[in-house]
Amino acid sequence: MQEFYQLSQELLLITLVLTGIIFISVWIFYSLNIALNYLIGSCTGVVYLKMLGKNVEQIGAENPKFNKNRLALVVGLLVLASQWNQLQILPVFLGFLTYKATLLVYTLRTVLTPDS
Repeated sequence: MQEFYQLSQELLLITLVLTGIIFISVWIFYSLNIALNYLIGSCTGVVYLKMLGKNVEQIGAENPKFNKNRLALVVGLLVLASQWNQLQILPVFLGFLTYKATLLVYTLRTVLTPDS
């Protein structure tokens, strides 16, 4: 379990670093409003990643239960973005997908780094 917790912390750190880099880039090249839309989606992605980690942690438990809260989080975010005039769906959704970029970075680093 120690390796799992270490991996979870590493993925969270990579996600936060990517969020910061992308947020600043979007702010520079587009606008603060679009960057904040991205940040809302990215924060939701971090929450989703934490929820996913908790579900993976419970896999070995006696009473595994399926958690629908992750799906509700994504659907709620997209409904909120589509209904609120200040939010734009695409930056929010792409912000949410930042955790996927984290998994890609981690996978590439694992494959390209020789074993110690």
